Amino acid sequence: MKVPTSDPQHGFPLSREVVSGNAGKDGKVQKLLILLGLILLAIGLAWPWLRRLPLGRLPGDIHIVREGFSFSFPIVSCLIVSVVLSLILWFFRR
Repeated sequence: MKVPTSDPQHGFPLSREVVSGNAGKDGKVQKLLILLGLILLAIGLAWPWLRRLPLGRLPGDIHIVREGFSFSFPIVSCLIVSVVLSLILWFFRR
């Protein structure tokens, strides 16, 4: 069986990994998906405690409630989550 060296739909050359059949065999994508699944599982299991945090109800978060309409923009909560995640990622990349 002849292995195609270009994408028949778009006409551009395929990468060596696709032609040789090694695309994704190093396991990086699989490990990333497993890690994301474990993170989502941990968040789901910890949700009863996480929802008690005052995120979304901090001073500086914007809440507008009118008849038949409500708008919420938790700007301070977003800033705090961003800083915490940035610190965690910085710590793990060191």
